[in-house]
Amino acid sequence: MAPIAVGDSLPDGTLSYFDAEDKLQQVSVHSLAAGKKVILFGVPGAFTPTCSMKHVPGFIQKAEELKSKGVDEILLVSVNDPFVMKEWAKTFPENKHVKFLADGSATYTHALGLELDLSEKGLGTRSRRFALLVDDLKVKVANVEQGGEFTVSSAEEILKAL
Repeated sequence: MAPIAVGDSLPDGTLSYFDAEDKLQQVSVHSLAAGKKVILFGVPGAFTPTCSMKHVPGFIQKAEELKSKGVDEILLVSVNDPFVMKEWAKTFPENKHVKFLADGSATYTHALGLELDLSEKGLGTRSRRFALLVDDLKVKVANVEQGGEFTVSSAEEILKAL
């Protein structure tokens, strides 16, 4: 399947997260994004170096600026289970705006066409690193990294597009 691209409609899918009362929730991507301007960004894995030290912190640090430019939601998706995502989120106590969403079986990642086979490294199917700017379910910007790079999917690059 071809990766999601500018002009495409964001597919629906179900992701998981723990709410403020520590209850496991299932959420439809469309329920989070319909009628809104959202950033959906994906990383290869929780607790991995580039994801934890650069990619996620960039969106947390730039969240207020992104919101001031009309972004309603900042959604992080990773092919990890919701328990891992909950613990990973705790490592960013300054976070107030990025929602950590689990795609444990990579079902939604496959729907986006952004899966990455890291089996040879013992990681199985993961997500390519990406950042999408979506307005009412239509993809306006699709910044998808090649290989292990971290160049086009940063918060700074999304800010340039706003």
